[in-house]
Amino acid sequence: MIKRIASVLFSTRLTAVLFIVFAVAMGIGTFLDASSETSPTPYSRELIYNAWWFEAIMGLFVINFIGNMFRYKLNTKKMWATLVLHLSFILIIIGAFITRYIGYEGVIHIREGETENTLLSEHTYLNTFIDGDYTIDGVAQRRNLQPKKLRLSERLDNDFTIETDYNKQPVTITYKDFIKNAKEGLIEGEEGSEYLKIVEAGDGNRHDHWLEVGEVANIHNVLFAVNKPTEGAINITYNEDGTYDISSPFEGTYMRMADQKQGAIAKDSVQPLMLRSLYQMAGMSFVIPDPMTKGRQGVVRAGNDEKTNKDALILDVTSNGETKTVELLGGKGNAPNPKLVEVGGLKVYLTYGAKTYELPFSITLNDFIADKYPGTEKSYKSFESKVTVNKEDGSTMDYRIYMNHVLDHRGYRFFQSGFDPDEGGTILSVNHDFWGTWVTYIGYFLLYLGLMAILFDKNTRFGALERTLNKIKKKKANMTMLALLLVSISGFAQQAPETTAHMHKETSVKQLDSIIKANAVSKEHAAKFARLVIQDNGRMKPVHTFASQLLRKISKDDGYHGLNANQVFLSMTEFPRLWLETPLLKLDWRNDSIKRVIGVSEETSEVSLIDLFDENGNSKIAPYIEEATSKTNPNQFEKDFIKIYEKTFLLNRALSGGILKIFPLPNDENNKWVSYPELQEANFKGTDSVVTQSILPVYFKTLQQARQTGDYSQAEQVLDGINKFQHKYGSEVMPSDNKITAEIAYNKADIFNRLYKYFSLIGILMFVFIIVQIFREGKVINTLIKTCKYIIWAFFILMTLGLIARWYISGHAPWSDAYESIIYIAWATVFFGLAFGRKSDLTIASTAFVAAIILWVAHQNWLDPAISTLVPVLDSYWLMIHVAVIVASYGPFTLGMILGATALLLMILTNKKNKKKMDINIKEITVITEMALTVGLVMLTIGNFLGGQWANESWGRYWGWDPKETWALISIMVYAFVIHARLVPGLRGRWLFNVFAIFSYATIMMTYFGVNFYLTGLHSYASGDVPVTPNFIFIIIGFFILLSGISYFSYKKHYKIKKG
Repeated sequence: MIKRIASVLFSTRLTAVLFIVFAVAMGIGTFLDASSETSPTPYSRELIYNAWWFEAIMGLFVINFIGNMFRYKLNTKKMWATLVLHLSFILIIIGAFITRYIGYEGVIHIREGETENTLLSEHTYLNTFIDGDYTIDGVAQRRNLQPKKLRLSERLDNDFTIETDYNKQPVTITYKDFIKNAKEGLIEGEEGSEYLKIVEAGDGNRHDHWLEVGEVANIHNVLFAVNKPTEGAINITYNEDGTYDISSPFEGTYMRMADQKQGAIAKDSVQPLMLRSLYQMAGMSFVIPDPMTKGRQGVVRAGNDEKTNKDALILDVTSNGETKTVELLGGKGNAPNPKLVEVGGLKVYLTYGAKTYELPFSITLNDFIADKYPGTEKSYKSFESKVTVNKEDGSTMDYRIYMNHVLDHRGYRFFQSGFDPDEGGTILSVNHDFWGTWVTYIGYFLLYLGLMAILFDKNTRFGALERTLNKIKKKKANMTMLALLLVSISGFAQQAPETTAHMHKETSVKQLDSIIKANAVSKEHAAKFARLVIQDNGRMKPVHTFASQLLRKISKDDGYHGLNANQVFLSMTEFPRLWLETPLLKLDWRNDSIKRVIGVSEETSEVSLIDLFDENGNSKIAPYIEEATSKTNPNQFEKDFIKIYEKTFLLNRALSGGILKIFPLPNDENNKWVSYPELQEANFKGTDSVVTQSILPVYFKTLQQARQTGDYSQAEQVLDGINKFQHKYGSEVMPSDNKITAEIAYNKADIFNRLYKYFSLIGILMFVFIIVQIFREGKVINTLIKTCKYIIWAFFILMTLGLIARWYISGHAPWSDAYESIIYIAWATVFFGLAFGRKSDLTIASTAFVAAIILWVAHQNWLDPAISTLVPVLDSYWLMIHVAVIVASYGPFTLGMILGATALLLMILTNKKNKKKMDINIKEITVITEMALTVGLVMLTIGNFLGGQWANESWGRYWGWDPKETWALISIMVYAFVIHARLVPGLRGRWLFNVFAIFSYATIMMTYFGVNFYLTGLHSYASGDVPVTPNFIFIIIGFFILLSGISYFSYKKHYKIKKG
């Protein structure tokens, strides 16, 4: 019996089942929170992540790993790498259990100049104590109950009952209801008192208050009394005839909402009070919107637009045959005062909120510093807390806490988490998990060691695959036919058909073009103008960057009728009226509906900004934009309206001069720069005022002279003057001349946008040459294939240079947003393709296609290639390594997917005549695929757990079930299943392995795209705009399903089901 149980627990079948069940459970958990504001929620934690069966899966993993260590004799010298890898996962799981059941987390809030020594727990608890008349030696006894940890959700069955006693008198506490986002308010009903609602904005935010008749209320230090005359208060009287009077010790005004009638409130006089009128007095504004209402005070649900950060727990308390209901307002991050309910002669005190932990030392906040990006108000570059640790022995220690710089003291770790809106206080996350962290980190170290050893130790599976591949290379004489592969994917790079441009008002447009060209400046001078630095959303960049991006985004071109981007933008700045009527805005050739709305013919491909407005100056597209932007998932028709609106917004910024923020404000703490239209509000003084007001008009005048004489020297002097002004007041944020030159060169090259076409072309040619080689070997065809390889190597070098340039220009690693990470994936794909391609020309050809597809996706409309600033949490050394490794892993996974599809295509093309050639090719591709997946799995695993270390160094939690990290772990589980499938009876064989290699890639797509676009979590800072799933995704899935089905019958017919 024991042997039978052991055979199940230690079997590879159980390993495979655990991989899949664990992955499916985690995936379900992420989708349970898809409609929530964040993830994980109490709902997903209770049902999945903290459920007993989920922990049991991890426990079974440990048992299974231990059993397999003995079963496969991993304790031998040859198997040391695999042994270390299995031990690492055991330690990581044990560390997770220690963290969950021994460690704890919380937050501590400190205002500047104040000292705190208590923290609030991350979890919420129901705290209860009971007082009665029981005494010992004359001392009243209190019954303290063990705090009950609660994970409440409106989607859960939260029922629970606590049964206890006080001096043998039974007391029962029963769950009744839970309200998310709750507040104190009036519950209307026939029973209760009469209340008058007042809505005020004394601190700039809306607040609702209920004034009970016959009582006095203090609202922001102003007394209000209803039917209770009180000296010094704003007295409101409710008369028997239903009218209202007001008497105020303050002078004020009112405005009746219905007809905008205005009047004055005299001090210390009785005047009629009008409902639904705005009163302003005593430094506050208030409205009494409704007549007197009857009801009782209690907890109610707040509106969706009002975030209270509090929840309500409603309980029934029963003792000695008496039951009373108590409403507790609190929840996560709250430490409310106990609420008393007297029942059965006992006093029961209850609170619902965080548990309070007292630190063995205290912390004083000396100063909180928040640095912003230049010219911004709420875009933070970094923030830090300067604190003093007051130790138990009376000594002190000064320390600076900021993102990725942790205070570690007495087993407590403090992380910069947030701050108060007024920047006068800090919020620190606190972690107390010494043993859990160390056990987990030891597991991480062994994991990295074992994974790297797997790739380089000759006794591992990867070493065996390399030897197998070398044997295949020796046997292989000719490459096999891949014509079908060429047909299936060569059409991807075709461009959308261009419609003939038939301009409306053709004569007018020709006249505009002639005027624009006649007044265009020379390309040389425009290039000098393009070196001017502007400030755009906190980033300092040359005019050239905006000019080139502007034209590419609105017209899909790099110039306009012979003028380059610099000349066009300078012309827009000088002659905005001309460009209002110039057709620049590219329309989608497929959408005739938007053309009908604008009022142009179906043949029109571009429209002008003025075409979007009617004769009365009303926007033709505004109603459609409003409807489209109000939807979470607009349809294609609505998305096209959003695109045209985005184009008009960009063009309007250029024509209005708003983008040309070239004037730094002197001595501005945020280094803010302003544009010419903003000068009136900037309040420049003295000579600076004269210079800023006159310099652009003077510049335009010199341009007029230069166009006649051809001498731009005076205009260049004006540009030099602007440049000196920028250095005088904006030197702190001015980029260097070398960086400006580099950015302009990067813009001109547009390397990544161009390379996807080149990769596609060379990939097609290389496949053609390989096909020709099959039928006819020769020096010429071999040379052509080698030339294609060298060209792809050259493309890879260009990609590398492009990434380095982007890194230098932005000042941060080029994988920090959606666009950057995709081009980095393309780079990694080519890197691994070339690495494995040393043994297979077919692999390199496939790599070219994959790179083309990835780069093409990167330049679709939902991704913005513009270089942007970083949020503080992303400015981390740990993050740079984490993202670099994990995103690079997508390269070999992508390569494995395309090679798996290639293997299935070869199976379909197999016949009796070419079976021998096809078999060796399929075997070669399958071996390379397994090697690629192994490399990808090693990198993904290392990258994911490096992310855990980054998270632990950033905010004190190395694992939090955020959807991004969860789906990365799901990918690890799925690919681990694929790699181990050869050990499971019934799952062996090359066809099934290649099918797995294709469809497991869906987890990578979900990790990268799906989490950002369809789920909620902490990784929203790295996502682009939200697209609906493109139709080509469903077409690709359908193609792969069809490919798998057809290839199976061919595989079954021509190949025996071989093991391994």
